[in-house]
Amino acid sequence: MTVPAVAVTAGLGIALAQGALAASFAVSGQQFKVSAQSLEGEGFAQYGSVDVNARQELIPVAVTAIKQAKLHSLCQSVVTTLPVIGDISLNLTAGQKTPVEASNLFVDATQLAGDAEFTNIEIGRDASTLDKGPAEAQGMQDLFAQQADKVSISSLQQTAWATNAGTFKLSGLSMNISKGKKECF
Repeated sequence: MTVPAVAVTAGLGIALAQGALAASFAVSGQQFKVSAQSLEGEGFAQYGSVDVNARQELIPVAVTAIKQAKLHSLCQSVVTTLPVIGDISLNLTAGQKTPVEASNLFVDATQLAGDAEFTNIEIGRDASTLDKGPAEAQGMQDLFAQQADKVSISSLQQTAWATNAGTFKLSGLSMNISKGKKECF
């Protein structure tokens, strides 16, 4: 049973080395949570990929890519457990009055929940042929993907390893660190 798993891991490692999978930076050893009252996006694409951490371990993710996005009441949190001190929470909020704006937004997630509506969605498209999201939003040939002209998600809750954006405008930004576990959801 381990032979197929080793072969898949080796194949993903080769694809990563050849640039077939996105890995613009080594992800930390911690996932973070993101929530928003709503997300409105134009140019949506979603496909499977692999991130890599500093130990060169491969981490499977679902990449969500959006050309232009607006998020209302954004919350981002990460909890770190330190020896002796215990849990420390980093919380960031923005977009309570004016929405957060992002262009060429890429989120490498392991979980996504909310109420979603898509306009002109294509489900089951080959990941290497995506053309509605950002120009760089393409996965490996023969892998499952989906794309849409527009996406609207309310009550968004997401757990992710990484976020990249061409621009990320955080109006009303507030960041704080506190002792204990304080997460967005």
